Parts: sequence; C-alpha cells; structure tokens
Amino acid sequence: MINTLQVQLGDRSYPIYMGAGNLDEAELLTRHIKSKQVLIVTNETIAPLYLKQITSHLQDYQLEVAVLPDGEQYKTMVTMETIFAALLNKQFSRNATIIALGGGVIGDISGFAAACYQRGIAFIQIPTTLLAQVDSSVGGKTGVNHALGKNMIGAFYQPQCVIIDIKVLETLDDRQLSAGLAEVIKYGLIRDANFFAWIEANIEKLLARDQDSLTYIIEQSCRNKAEIVASDEKESGIRAILNLGHTFGHAIETGMGYGNYLHGEAVAIGTCQAADLSRRLGWLNDSDVNRIVALFNKAGLPTQPPVDLSTKEFITLMAVDKKNVDGDIRLILLKKIGEASLPLSVERTVLVDTLNNYGRKK
Repeated sequence: MINTLQVQLGDRSYPIYMGAGNLDEAELLTRHIKSKQVLIVTNETIAPLYLKQITSHLQDYQLEVAVLPDGEQYKTMVTMETIFAALLNKQFSRNATIIALGGGVIGDISGFAAACYQRGIAFIQIPTTLLAQVDSSVGGKTGVNHALGKNMIGAFYQPQCVIIDIKVLETLDDRQLSAGLAEVIKYGLIRDANFFAWIEANIEKLLARDQDSLTYIIEQSCRNKAEIVASDEKESGIRAILNLGHTFGHAIETGMGYGNYLHGEAVAIGTCQAADLSRRLGWLNDSDVNRIVALFNKAGLPTQPPVDLSTKEFITLMAVDKKNVDGDIRLILLKKIGEASLPLSVERTVLVDTLNNYGRKK
C-alpha cells in the first residue's frame, strides 16, 4: 500500500510516497521526470544495492550515473563538481532531472547541484537511510559543508517528489538506523509529547525493525516536517524548531571532523545538551532530562559530548550557525517535552555552565 502525503507549497508542492516496495513502482518515478535526460546521483555503498532497480525503470531515457564516495566528509563543493561534469559532458538541458538515490549526503549535494545547474533543474529524492526518510529528504534544504561550518553553503530548493521505500531499511546497518531515530525523537520533543511517549514505549520494536512500527514513525515524522515546512518554507520563523540540538551537534561534527560522528549521533548529544540548558533555565526538570537522555541511550545513541572538544572550541564553532544574528548565538531549547522555543539568546554564563558541566567528568 502506498501512502501519499502532500507538502503544501503552492506551485512548489510535491508528494511524499511512503510504502514497502516503492522502488519497484516505476510509474511513481517516471511521472515526475520532465524530459528524457536523467542523471542518477548515488554513492559507492548504495549503487550495488539499488542502482540496477532504479535504472530498470529508465531504459527509454538518456540515462547517466554519477557514483560519489560515501561519507559526510565528501559533502563538498569539490565532490559536487563530479555532478556538474556528468551533466555538462552529456549536454544536459535545463529540462533534465537529477535523481538522488542515497542518504542525506546524497540528497543534500544532489539538490544543491540541481538548484545551481543552469539556475535550476528538477530533482527527485529517493532516500535510503532512516534519517533521510524522516527528515533531510523533505523540505528542500540542500547544500554542502565547509571546513569551518556544516551546511553553510546551500539553497532552499524543493524536489519534485520524495519516494520512500521502507524495505530499503532492511540493508541499513544498526548504527545508521540509530542515527535516524535521533531525528524521529526530535519530532516528539519539539511538538508532539504523545509521539515521544509512543517512541519510549516502542523503542525495542523500532530497533528490531518491526515494519509496522517503522512505517508509523516515518509517516508521523514526515507529517510533522511537512506541516512545519508548509507554514515556513525558508525558516523565517517556526521551521527553526527543527534545529533542536543541531547547533551543538553541528559543532561536534565540524570540530571532530566530518564523518567521525554521524549526523544523528551528533544531534542526539546536542539535544541532550539543549535539554540540560533548558533545565538550567527552569523549563525542564530533572525527570524530563533523564527521560530524554534515557531514550537516546535506549536508541543506541551517544549522549555525552566528546572530551576532546573544549568549551572554548564549542563556542567558536557554535558561532558559525545560520540562526545566529550579529554574532549572537541563538538556540532552540525545550519549554517542555513536546514544545520547543523559537531561536533565542541565553546568557553566555548559562551556556558555558552546560558546556562545562553536562557530560564532563568531574
């Protein structure tokens, strides 16, 4: 059964197709391809698993494939040149379509390339990790990393559609599955306390890859993301709450070297730090923070910041964040489980208390 959820953005609206076996449904894909020129962008891990399945639907197209190295450390302008070269070598026009077949890195870099090539061509998201399925493939955030900051170069650029096949999670390794759960837990924390409680009660089923449970969290997460994006496409307001834990988390990813922490792992730690800071402001109590940390731990995720990253380094890296204004670090925090704040400034001394004390050995 294919469930369809529409991201409502006027003339940029698009469907999210969710179901088991969607990669076998050729028409889901071809109905969104504008011309005969198609470039599939994938990576070395995903290509042996699913590339043949997708190319079998495109025998009548002028089809090219760009296989990129796998890993966050390759989400760069240099790697993106491979995509541009593939398009230019075959003289692809502005009616061409890019298909992003892979996780969040492939989706982000392919979408940014699509936004740039001839000032914008169509692209389609086929996410193959849980994190990409529940978060990064939806909403049109595209971009690449810089040595000084994660996702600081990019564009808002919406796909033609998102095709989610739950069956691909069968080949996902345990670490990547856990990383995806970090973003799922986020949705419960920022706007849906009942969903957070459901995840707590069903975390073992999720880790065991129970298909009904995975289907439920993907649908709920995509619905939450779609509603937020529809109300604030370019993050001028409420959409910023999707960044809970990300300012801390991006600092970890950048400071420790891209690829050493998966995005979801860094976000899990960052969310625990945000919860600790929220407690210091009097919004959460000890029980709330303990629940949050315990759920991330049960999901197989780290919750302690790296000992090699000092408070001074954290603050320097957190200063490179898209929510900041005039050099002022602005954070998404929790007023309670199920309700996030909009970006706000906190006293630097309180932030330092969290960075100095949360997860640090005494």
